[in-house]
Amino acid sequence: MSLAVSRALCRVLSRQTAAPTNVSSLMGVDGHVRQGPWFASVLTLKTSAPLRAEPKKKKKVDPRREQMVRERLKKKLKKLERVPPELIPIEDFTTPAKCMDETRVRGAPQLPFEESERRALLLKEWSRYKQTQHRAEMEAVGLAVEAQTEALEELRLESEELYHAALRPDPLLFPFTHQGPSYTPPKAQYEAPEGKYNNITKVYTQ
Repeated sequence: MSLAVSRALCRVLSRQTAAPTNVSSLMGVDGHVRQGPWFASVLTLKTSAPLRAEPKKKKKVDPRREQMVRERLKKKLKKLERVPPELIPIEDFTTPAKCMDETRVRGAPQLPFEESERRALLLKEWSRYKQTQHRAEMEAVGLAVEAQTEALEELRLESEELYHAALRPDPLLFPFTHQGPSYTPPKAQYEAPEGKYNNITKVYTQ
């Protein structure tokens, strides 16, 4: 009996797979799908691929081996603790090797004899000119100070009040007004603009 049922099921399934699936013939006038032998119901029998998967077996872990691995890690950590930390060098305090090369010496240009003599004579003439100018300026300042002292002494003989008034500094002699920066609180969410730059900072890993 069971053999006959299984043969009948095989025939029905083979017919369903071999039958043409024309969508226009399956759709009714009202647009609904017609119920036919090609559309199996939920209650019909279905076949699926057999699952032959086997659960993975857990590997046996040797406790001695785990203990050895832990001891090795502890030894490595102790070695790292013994080594002092490597300090990051400050490149600003070290002179580049190319600057320490003594062969890179720029020699003075060789001037002809006539040019060197012309420059020496010009330097002497310039020195004499600046010396004469300095002496004239110092003489003019000395005469002005002497005349001012003589005038103050004569003013003191005339009136003591006028003498002390003349010694006071005159704020209107050199008119100068200045307004300092006003105190303003900084902006809380202000971000200062950064210029374009190439970041060449070296990253050191210990």
